[in-house]
Amino acid sequence: MAAEIHSRPQSSRPVLLNKIEGHQDAVTAALLIPKEDGVITASEDRTIRVWLKRDSGQYWPSIYHTMASPCSTMAYHHDSRRIFVGQDNGAIMEFHVSEDFNKMNFVKTYPAHQNRVSAVVFCMGAEWVISTGHDKCVSWMCTRSGSMLGRHGFASWASCLQYDFDTQHAFVGDYSGQITLLKLEQNTSSIITTLKGHEGSVASLWWDPIQRLLFSGASDNSIIMWDIGGRKGRMLLLQGHHDRVQALCYLALTRQLVSCSSDGGIAVWNMDVRREEAPQWLESDSCQKCEQPFFWNIKQMWDTKTLGLRQHHCRKCGQAVCGKCSTRRSTYPVMGFEFQVRMCDSCYDSIRDEDRTSLATFHEGKHNISHMSMDVARGLMVTCGTDRVVKIWDMTPVVGCSLATGFSSR
Repeated sequence: MAAEIHSRPQSSRPVLLNKIEGHQDAVTAALLIPKEDGVITASEDRTIRVWLKRDSGQYWPSIYHTMASPCSTMAYHHDSRRIFVGQDNGAIMEFHVSEDFNKMNFVKTYPAHQNRVSAVVFCMGAEWVISTGHDKCVSWMCTRSGSMLGRHGFASWASCLQYDFDTQHAFVGDYSGQITLLKLEQNTSSIITTLKGHEGSVASLWWDPIQRLLFSGASDNSIIMWDIGGRKGRMLLLQGHHDRVQALCYLALTRQLVSCSSDGGIAVWNMDVRREEAPQWLESDSCQKCEQPFFWNIKQMWDTKTLGLRQHHCRKCGQAVCGKCSTRRSTYPVMGFEFQVRMCDSCYDSIRDEDRTSLATFHEGKHNISHMSMDVARGLMVTCGTDRVVKIWDMTPVVGCSLATGFSSR
């Protein structure tokens, strides 16, 4: 069922302002043009398009450019009006857009990868274009000369990328579930650390350079907040999506995290509260509550003449427990569990009713979401996906009106 379009906010949920339809295949990237009523889109149908809002209130393409290969990712730098489009063939193409957004000129092609480009970032200060690809590499190239400066290889497909412009550190997520922090130099790179916590491929990253927080979303349907600046290895788990977490955006002003998943779920997490780290799961040969043996503990089963039990874990204390000692289920939002999860009986009894109050709001985008971006200043969000539809949302009813500075008009 199509989402209803409203002209103004009606409730405390995302308000669908407009839909853009016209691509013939999955839309892989959609970016709002700052201070303009415009959207730039890239698609598997090999086109890049610039859509401008007309007097009728609808968005119409002012630029339509066909590429040699399907478009897989895109970056846009508004101050210089430069667009970098990653393609399925491994190349990145640079374009320059005119001031009125009605003309686009080709600049150059960068032979960045041997396979599909998964993410691209443009660093204006260094004049670098940094990218990751399915050739298991991160590369950085000089935008002045178009030459390759350096490459770093991984054991798995590199799937997503974030970059700290001040310190020249790159965060690269891959299909193994690992995140690698790299220091990029002019022609070399060095591994600073690796972050391991996801049980599925990392699909999205967001880096907040002010608070030095890294957020990662993965195919295990979870989000992890890594406290890089705290240097204490603090790791917060957020579980509320039913499908792969495809996109993230942290709003530092209101301390909220916006996340989107491939089933159309849109979540807004309150990060301005005290949260607890999920415990490490403990290992044991017998239940740490009733001491009954688990099924692999043959010696104790023989000695006690009992059948072994299946091992489970309490999500609150992390203890290894049997099914009889963990019959209860509960949400525990302060630890990131917005779903009901397994609890041992003693932990369940220790949770108060107020501890079960949700610390996130969940909304339905009503289309498959593979990419999301936000214009924080205006409280706008754009989503796109495999259904070929681009949706523009007013997020101010959800994330707070303090973000909104008014909408531009043409």
